[in-house]
Amino acid sequence: MSLDASTTGDGERVYTDRTRVERGAEGPFYVVFADPDGSSRWGYRCGNCGSFDTAMDTMGRIQCTECGNLRKPDEWDAAHE
Repeated sequence: MSLDASTTGDGERVYTDRTRVERGAEGPFYVVFADPDGSSRWGYRCGNCGSFDTAMDTMGRIQCTECGNLRKPDEWDAAHE
């Protein structure tokens, strides 16, 4: 596994795995780890704008709070709206 090291806006060192992706509407979301060996998952990085500022809800929807890139939820049910 080859991870790219980066620093977040808060100065935290994180590692992006560009081989593990979730499909977004505007670009992929890359899985990010807190350690260089990839054993502690940290979150996601937006492939559209490069931001680490992403959020995931209980249905699996991922959204970048910077550019609005969105991954639709795994399952959708009108009762959840």
